Amino acid sequence: MATAEKRDVTLKIMCENLAAFAVDREDIKQLLATLPEDDSVKTVTVEYELQLLKIISAGWAINVYMDGKEGKEALAEHFWLIIREFSKSLSETLHLTTGADVDYFETLKKRLNTYLAAMENAGSGEPTQAVGPEFARLCDAPDNAFVSLNGARIFHLTVTAVQEYVESVTIVAESA
Repeated sequence: MATAEKRDVTLKIMCENLAAFAVDREDIKQLLATLPEDDSVKTVTVEYELQLLKIISAGWAINVYMDGKEGKEALAEHFWLIIREFSKSLSETLHLTTGADVDYFETLKKRLNTYLAAMENAGSGEPTQAVGPEFARLCDAPDNAFVSLNGARIFHLTVTAVQEYVESVTIVAESA
């Protein structure tokens, strides 16, 4: 099997690419389109939770697939700093448009802890098997297989994409 040559990227570019991917909504729109029309499922909630899960999954995957590699700590730190800025901007926009005080970054942290606990409680099984049902529970649709499947899908797709990206690049120093 032929292996593609790795591309050289700076840590800054890698962080920007991963953060841009984490907040991109195209795959979320595609997943939402697969939900059957069901009055018991709040699609706005599913959409909101999918975005949270995608961001969390990308951050989680950085830690998993950069494990033991040089630059892991800096990459994870810079990724979360970019996400914090995105969250701050989103929170401010929500406040201006709805008057609601929402701390999006705090919500991300709470969801991360929720998913980590679900994975831990599931034991040594595949994380996707824990994430899907937990996602459905957070969407107030714990018995809806389609909602659970969408959560599992966004987690799997995001983690796989981050893994492939990490394996396709080599971090190089910034040129002066």
